[in-house]
Amino acid sequence: MKIVHGRAEGIPSEQRATVTGEAWFDPVLPATDGTTIATVFFAPGARTYWHRHENGQVLQVLAGRGLICTDGEQPRTISAGDTVWVPPGERHWHGAATDSFMTHTAISLGTTHWAEEVVSDG
Repeated sequence: MKIVHGRAEGIPSEQRATVTGEAWFDPVLPATDGTTIATVFFAPGARTYWHRHENGQVLQVLAGRGLICTDGEQPRTISAGDTVWVPPGERHWHGAATDSFMTHTAISLGTTHWAEEVVSDG
């Protein structure tokens, strides 16, 4: 059993090269048994690159409004209070709407496979 009180100690917040715009990743739980948990703040318009998760991902939107998009589909709006399940291997991106910030907790299961930057909204 592992208990983390507050945020993960000793792991600083970071910006990543797999995001367009400004986003801050704040680790909640260090990588444990293939699971990572982070609270992510996206500035307006910021979004992840295309990616997929080996065993899926859960997103819990804490504040603001954003978008999530599965490859080949139109982006869908997500807002504070929403929970999203992304199935294993589903190629997708997520981030803030252009007129709002968004903060979510991301629970990623297994390896995350990053791809290219998103060049359009669909």
